[in-house]
Amino acid sequence: MRKIIHADNSEFFRKQVKIFLNEQALEVESYSTGTEVIEAINKGDVSLLITGLAFADIEGVDFIKRIVGCPYVVPIIILTAVQDPKMEHILNELGIKAHVLKSSAWQEQLLPLLNQLLR
Repeated sequence: MRKIIHADNSEFFRKQVKIFLNEQALEVESYSTGTEVIEAINKGDVSLLITGLAFADIEGVDFIKRIVGCPYVVPIIILTAVQDPKMEHILNELGIKAHVLKSSAWQEQLLPLLNQLLR
């Protein structure tokens, strides 16, 4: 089974994403801090990271730069409540092409990305 890491500062949203991914028969580990995510990815055996950009312990772009710099290549999906063209441009420059806006349709937007990135 492929392991997915989901990181978000909202406990409610972590639970919602976990339920959704489990319904798709995907294993997920949820984290609330960027530091925990970086430690988990550095251990290896992660197939995908789904993450927000707001953490109490690390700024979003710095977090993504550290993930991109990890020894293991991990596909990343940004799942955020903020639509910011400047941020999307920065993330695209870092190689992050998958963005999903937290909206009423986030599950419908996330599912094709999961299928694409977990092939």
